[in-house]
Amino acid sequence: MTNPFTMELEGVLTILMGICLVLVAAWKWKHKEGRFPPGPMPLPFFGNLLQLNPKDPLKSLLALRDKYGPLYTLYLGPRRVVVLCGLEILKEALVDHGEQFSGRGEMVIIDQSFRGFGIAFSNGERWKKLRHFSLNTLKNFGMGKCSIEERIQDEAQYLLEKFRKTQGLPFDPTFLLSCTASNIICFIVFGKRFEYDDKTFLYLLDVTNKALCEMSTPWAQLYDMYSGIMKYFPGGHNRLYNLLEEQKAFIAERIKINQETLDPKNPRDFIDCFLIEMEKEKGDPSTEFTMTDLIITVLNLFFAGTETISGTLRYFLLLMLKYPEVEEKVHQEIDCIIGRNRVPAVKDKVNMPYTNAVIHEIQRLVDMLPVGLPHKITEDTEFRDYLLPKGTNIITLLGSALHDPQHFSDPEVFNPERFLDEEGRFKKIDAFVPFSLGKRACVGESMARMELFLYFTSILQNFSVKSSLDPKDIDISPQLSGFARIPPVYQLCLVPR
Repeated sequence: MTNPFTMELEGVLTILMGICLVLVAAWKWKHKEGRFPPGPMPLPFFGNLLQLNPKDPLKSLLALRDKYGPLYTLYLGPRRVVVLCGLEILKEALVDHGEQFSGRGEMVIIDQSFRGFGIAFSNGERWKKLRHFSLNTLKNFGMGKCSIEERIQDEAQYLLEKFRKTQGLPFDPTFLLSCTASNIICFIVFGKRFEYDDKTFLYLLDVTNKALCEMSTPWAQLYDMYSGIMKYFPGGHNRLYNLLEEQKAFIAERIKINQETLDPKNPRDFIDCFLIEMEKEKGDPSTEFTMTDLIITVLNLFFAGTETISGTLRYFLLLMLKYPEVEEKVHQEIDCIIGRNRVPAVKDKVNMPYTNAVIHEIQRLVDMLPVGLPHKITEDTEFRDYLLPKGTNIITLLGSALHDPQHFSDPEVFNPERFLDEEGRFKKIDAFVPFSLGKRACVGESMARMELFLYFTSILQNFSVKSSLDPKDIDISPQLSGFARIPPVYQLCLVPR
């Protein structure tokens, strides 16, 4: 006599096997097009998830490069991506095939808020027009010119005054560095700076910092892989969505203020310039100059101009604590070229090779955005004997160039001298690509370089950095490493020189 339980079990197993076969068939059908580079064997649904360390994705991706080469295919859950590693292949893709690799790939955790609008996450004609407009507008407002340099110099003096009030006692520099970096981009997009105790300003900084942290958590990485399921559960994606919506609401209110006082003949800031362009094209149904694009473009600029700069400055001070011998050499060069009484200027950089080398080496070592923003193939593309179909998502692993031993010997070692030639002059290294390459390179690169030099020299012209810890005990490991590297929390003393 047949056991009913056995029959039921066999039925369940048959159903499960059928489901698995359907999933595998669907997987193969979905990913059969194109000729893709090799990569680790994916599991249905999980993809290559088990081969990735969510706490240090860059390390996992580099380990796969060592096995499969500089170009490989990876499955982030059910989503397929192609990973590019190393300077040579990054240049070949982003420069030599710049148009085909110029699409912006999926970043699902923020797509619900941005929806393909704004300069950072748009595609096609929208992106081209917004990028062209943004570059021209930023230049007109002084990017690379004296007006922005003077604004940074002035803001640096506000920062130094706040530092003096610490009276050489231990403090966490995070807040003050966020304020000073944010005020530069506020001047450009909003036409004004904020006092460091302004409640509205503090609220905006807090929301921005929390949003970056949420984007850099393992939860955010999981959501990008399994958004179809995880969107129904509570978690960081909901917090991030709410934070971004709060930022968008703040920017919308600032835009209303500009609209009420707009003088088309005398634009005061980026928002005014965009509003003027909106008015010019209001009769064009295909215009890309819309209120949504304005709000999200301003958010993109504000986010990048605040968190990446302030985070890098936090690492600057931390590494000076860890390497006091480097700080001493910077002090000597500042005293020789600038002195103690004159405000540092961008023109000084050409005469300060060691300081310039230190800034470059810090940017290289800490690698603020190790994975970079995702790219997407805009048309079927033959690339290194493979066929990458239109819409293929691309990970451009900028950290693989910044830590490539072929270009940087002992890449995990802090060594500013690598950017100096035998005669002590500053030398460029092609693999230094923290701002990315090609058509999607950072629109604010020149301003960021200016800020980092002026802030770094202004601070070390006036202060020596001290810590209660022995330099060898100072840990520079990030507190989070995902979309961005979030610097560790630390305290320092700034002693007037």
